[in-house]
Formats: sequence, C-alpha cells, structure tokens
Amino acid sequence: MKEGTQELDQSKDSERIEVRFRDLIPEIPRTTYGTFGIYGYPAKFIPQIVAYPIKKFAEKNDVIFDPFGGYGTTGLVSKVYGYDYVLWDLNPLMKLIHDTAIMEQSKIGIDSLIQELKTSKLEFIPKWSRMEYWFPEEFVPMISRAWGYVHSLEYNESLLLKIPLVKTTRFFSWSDEKTHKLYKSKFAKRKIKELRKKDWKSLFYKKLEDEVRKLMDGIKEYSTLNPQDVSYRIKCGIDTLNTDLDEEVDILITSPPYLQAQEYIRSTKLELYWLGHTDKDIRALGRKEIPYNEVKEVEINSETYYKYREQIKEDHLRLLYDRYFHAMIGTFSRVGKKVRNRMCIFVGPAKIRTTEIPIDEILIEHLTQEGWKHEMTYVDTIVSRVMFKSKVNPASGLKDERMKTEHLAVLKHTR
Repeated sequence: MKEGTQELDQSKDSERIEVRFRDLIPEIPRTTYGTFGIYGYPAKFIPQIVAYPIKKFAEKNDVIFDPFGGYGTTGLVSKVYGYDYVLWDLNPLMKLIHDTAIMEQSKIGIDSLIQELKTSKLEFIPKWSRMEYWFPEEFVPMISRAWGYVHSLEYNESLLLKIPLVKTTRFFSWSDEKTHKLYKSKFAKRKIKELRKKDWKSLFYKKLEDEVRKLMDGIKEYSTLNPQDVSYRIKCGIDTLNTDLDEEVDILITSPPYLQAQEYIRSTKLELYWLGHTDKDIRALGRKEIPYNEVKEVEINSETYYKYREQIKEDHLRLLYDRYFHAMIGTFSRVGKKVRNRMCIFVGPAKIRTTEIPIDEILIEHLTQEGWKHEMTYVDTIVSRVMFKSKVNPASGLKDERMKTEHLAVLKHTR
C-alpha cells in the first residue's frame, strides 16, 4: 500500500504511532474533496481516516460497516475503493447526504431550475411549533414556496436542490450557520439586520444558485475518484445503542459520539423540520441520543474507566460518564460479535470539566477482555475541528481547550 511521503512516527509505546492521515492518502488531496464536504455535519471525520484502514486491511469482497454513520463518509470512501458497505445512524440526514454525494453528474440547466423554483406557487410549512422564533416573518413565504417546489419533486429529482436549500434556509434564519449548535447569536442578529437592508429575495435565490453550482462541482470532482458500483445498505432513524447487527461484516470503521458532543438531532433539527419531519418525529429521535437513551448497563472490564470515574465529583457528570461508556461498550460488544476481521474506532480524549478522558484506552481495555487483540492506535493531530474558535467553551463556560489529537484504535478479531 502506498502511504504518501510521510513516514509513520512510532513512539516508545510500540502500540501507538503518530500520524497525519491527510498526508497518507494522496489520491484524496483534500479533506473536503469531491462530495466529502457538501454539508457541515457535526464532528464529521475526514475521508483519509477511513481510507487508511480500508487500504491497509480490507480484502476482496469485504463488507465495511459503520454503526455511527453520521455524514456517511465511511460509505463514500468504501465506494471509491470498491467495497460493499452498511451504514447506520439515528439521524435521517445521513441518507440525504449520502444519496446526494453519490449522485451521477446532472445535465439539468441551473438557471431554468432556479427559475422554475422561483415561479412555483406551491407551499410547504414545517410542522414546527417554534417557526416564528427561528425565522423573520417576512422571509417565511419565500422560503416555504422554495420548499413547496422541492417537496413536489420525485426523490431523485429533489437531491440536487435539497442540501443547497437546507444551507440557504439556515442562512436566512436567526441561527448561526457558522456553528453546529442551534442557537440565536449576536452574529445571526447582525446578519438578519444586514439582509433586511438589501434585496433579500434576490440574495436568497443567488445563494441557492451558488450552492447548487458548488454541489455540482463537488459531484464532478468525486467522480474523478472513480467510485465503484457496489452494494450498500443504509438504515436511518435507527437506535444503534439497542440494535443487533443481523448480518456478518468484515471491518467496522466508525467515529462514535464523544462524551459531551452527543446531541446531533438537536443540532440539525432546523434542517429536519424543513425536510418534512415533525415535532413528534424529532422528539422521538432526540430521546434515543446517549444523554437520554435508556441503555442497558453492562459490566465494564477496564481499570482506567474506574480510575477516571472516581475523579468525577458531580453527580450529573458521573451519570453522563456512566451512560456514555455503558452505551459505547455495550454497542461495540454487541455488534462486534458479527465483525469477522477488525474494528477501527476513531475517538479523542474528550474532557469532563478539565479532565481528559482516554476513551480509546477504556474501550481497548474492555474489548481485549472479550477476545479482541489491540494491534495499534494511530494518533492524529487535529488540524480543523470547529468553524471558529472562542476563548470560552460555550458548553462548559470554561477556558476553551479543545482536543489536540484524535485516535484510531485498531482491534483484530482473535476468536
């Protein structure tokens, strides 16, 4: 396997290597190359991280599985290298992103498409009790007519417009599109104030057109990677934490939710409402996220888990810690029974208050007690995680000291 020009820097610990994954996969020259960056999904991992274990470990006819599919990166990369794949995720957005990302190049004229949307009289209003909180009243008729047109199309016909319209809709809301958290900010208030001074209708359609063009460019670029015609199975809205894998797979590659970054439904609910989901749908999905899901307690075989647990003095944080590891260990133990070859789990040392929790070490300690062999942990330096930096972490109110590294733990099946 070609690994670019970088030599792997093996530390004194023979089971840990420092890497820069983005430098090891020359055929994917950027982290947002092609359709790997068509939507700003929270905590999306870069395609090179998926490509590395696929190139290193996958064999002919292998099936790749990602139980926390998120953006769908594992599937998009598997398709490039010619492997069948299975993707699960709680968030229905995954299927939309995935299906859009693997579209064939469209021959539709953008100008005529936007003109048809502009002149449509159809309307779609989300079944959302807080619409007026998130959108200036005068913008709603324009946005609802755009969505009315899109929802009138057949699914495959709508793909070229849905993600561009999702992004444009969020830009014309009171939310801050520069962050994944859904909240009103000073930036968003200034943005709306400035839009109101201008010809905002023309700006809306211009932004939508620009987003469609960017998407078409991304689809064309992805096609240069020669993605293969492979088989895939996608399950969205699925409660991974309580679902059994009903088929055997060869390699699991995933980036599960981190300790205090688990509310992806809440982060994307503005998009989900306009895509047709209701208050009831979104509340039901939200209850399945880790902080709220009733997960079964499991026996955790990790001294590191108990060592760090003792350091957590606040009851609500200890509960979050316990629920997280019961969820993660329970999930990997359960689905791991159907994994024939390797599990590649990408996580970082997320913090509780000011204490870094070595999530990968805890998972490794437990899984090696269940018949898995820890082969290697690849330590990658984070280059860009957030859209902007702040001095104070809004989640904790403490000095913002976000993760510096993330770790790909590789475990081999030995049973």
